[in-house]
Amino acid sequence: MYRYETHLHTVEGSACGFTPGAEYPAIYKERGYDGIFITDHFFHGNTRPSRELPWREYVDAYMKGYEEAKKAGDKIGFKVFFGIEENFEGDEYLIYGVDREFLLAHPTIPHWTREEMIKWVHEAGGAVMQAHPFRDRDYIKKIHLYPEDIEGIEGINTANTANDNLAALCYALHYGLMIQAGSDTHHTHMINDMNGGILYDTPIESETDYAQRLLKRERPKIFFNEDFFKDMKGINIKLPVEIRRGGRWEDMDVAEIMEWVREAGAAGNDKDSQPAGIVREIVEKLKA
Repeated sequence: MYRYETHLHTVEGSACGFTPGAEYPAIYKERGYDGIFITDHFFHGNTRPSRELPWREYVDAYMKGYEEAKKAGDKIGFKVFFGIEENFEGDEYLIYGVDREFLLAHPTIPHWTREEMIKWVHEAGGAVMQAHPFRDRDYIKKIHLYPEDIEGIEGINTANTANDNLAALCYALHYGLMIQAGSDTHHTHMINDMNGGILYDTPIESETDYAQRLLKRERPKIFFNEDFFKDMKGINIKLPVEIRRGGRWEDMDVAEIMEWVREAGAAGNDKDSQPAGIVREIVEKLKA
């Protein structure tokens, strides 16, 4: 099986990144990975390049972390792929299968909406996965769920809490969404045995290759350490939730989410003592 990291940030592209892109390939190769996707925070997120730059200069600065990582990867025969993480109102999306030319051809990206993002990416042959949909952080005022028109979600993000990830898996199961896993790495210190990622029987050859697999619903297998979930004691959704249904946003009652949890078999005191087993069962159902 071929092993990949799908969610990773560099100091060059992300304001919250700590590690230069060039340092990642050797570390991941030593840990048995076959490739990584650099997904720095884009224009509306925690991006490092100044938003005051002319568009071409912004794109050049934004892509530097990826380009340095790719140079380092090429020297050791390790695959480095370009990706993007874009933000709107705390809801973030991982984009695969686009490139510098795509960014330069869309200078109005600083004003794009979620719907325009999805449309333009799909027109370019790319794919969109919502990142960590149930993330609960101080800077997030409301959870936004977008089950329409995208390829799937990040079902397991090992920089998230077990609570947030289990909620995401139940959401994916309810809507039949594809899932991927990733580590959301911002620093080499975050690379460890608790990380998650994706597996394929055949190697990913390019960003476009991965995007096309997602568009064709060729579901990746995922890997994660079950110990990540060992101390979890049930799901608790604290933030208000909105969901995109029928082309419009609507408020959700948390009771509806808890119904998804019950559907997935992840509710009840008898289950709380075996959270890793619950997660394994849900992941198996999602393969169908």
